[in-house]
Amino acid sequence: MKATVQDIQTLRARTQAGMLDCKKALEATDGDMEKAVAWLRESGLAKVAKKQDRIAAEGIVEAYIHMGGKIGVLVEVNSETDFVARGEKLKELAHNLCLQVAASKPLYVSRADVVSEALEQERQIYTQQCINEGKPEQVAAKIVENKLNKYYEEVCLLEQPYFRDGSKKIQDLVNETSMVLGEKISVRRFARFEMGEGLEKKVNDLAAEVAKERGEK
Repeated sequence: MKATVQDIQTLRARTQAGMLDCKKALEATDGDMEKAVAWLRESGLAKVAKKQDRIAAEGIVEAYIHMGGKIGVLVEVNSETDFVARGEKLKELAHNLCLQVAASKPLYVSRADVVSEALEQERQIYTQQCINEGKPEQVAAKIVENKLNKYYEEVCLLEQPYFRDGSKKIQDLVNETSMVLGEKISVRRFARFEMGEGLEKKVNDLAAEVAKERGEK
């Protein structure tokens, strides 16, 4: 089976193995991502995957305030040891993650966190678009899958292109830090606050309710 560029990039983000090695792994396992990870580990080529079973219970919560207090971000990044948690490298990663969240407005940390109802709604929308365009079933399935991958890139922090280097994803950045520090690094959660966010909608909704009570259109 021929490996797709998307699958190769996904496998590389998970393992930090070379692009060619990822391609070989996917082709050797008929495109099965989990088996490809195992193949790389067994071949001694996966560098980050070996750390994923470890427990990262230490870490830091980094805060960032932008635009004179208009935007605020909190990010929790975990490490295995307190020594790494107190180091500048982890703090640098956490700070860059705060900047990413401030700029790109992700909704979730990873694909696993995406609410199933939201994902299904997106799938239905993309499917209906293909139906409206008269796409053949097999072609439509591929288009829907590609659009869902794009959706993940928009709403998942780890899937987003890194704002300082669009050639890598945030997961790549985390993996690189893990390799340098020699232990598992993970992003647990984040929160983003923007002054006035959501208030305009509430005001408009209230105005609509008042207008309705008055019999206005």
